[in-house]
Amino acid sequence: MKRLQLSFFLDKSQSADIEEIRKKYNPIQHGLIDSHITICREDELLDLQIIRLNLRNLKFEPFEFHFGQPQRFSEGKGVLLPVLDNVELFQILRKNILKGVIENPREHIPHLTLMHPRNAICTEAIFQEIRKFSFPDHYFFQKISLIQQFNMEKWEVLEEFDIKING
Repeated sequence: MKRLQLSFFLDKSQSADIEEIRKKYNPIQHGLIDSHITICREDELLDLQIIRLNLRNLKFEPFEFHFGQPQRFSEGKGVLLPVLDNVELFQILRKNILKGVIENPREHIPHLTLMHPRNAICTEAIFQEIRKFSFPDHYFFQKISLIQQFNMEKWEVLEEFDIKING
């Protein structure tokens, strides 16, 4: 089974705290993929030729996202950091990437996953420990990565697209 997705990866210089939490509380997911915000999922990447062209022609400023406090999701099994701003701009980015493939993409709320419910279960004690961490309140993203995964193995980067400044 092959999966594709487009993601913003946290720069290694920004991700030490996040990766520490992921490694401690969700080592399986930590081993599969680095900290990221999913932009488009595999069911949206229907025509890679058009999507690659759209990605090469994007004209956006690098994204700066501010994040809220950790939140539990998926019946409390998972933990994420929600994006608090630029969500509308994120939706415009998605629409530009998917132009000519999906004209009205579903709304996808950007976030960083600390514990993925597929392979971790957050308890109240773990959640209280995570809440004690002091996270940076914002992160910058300057490139979009097209990544793939085969048979639930480690994700690999196929191609990267720099975000070009308008003008």
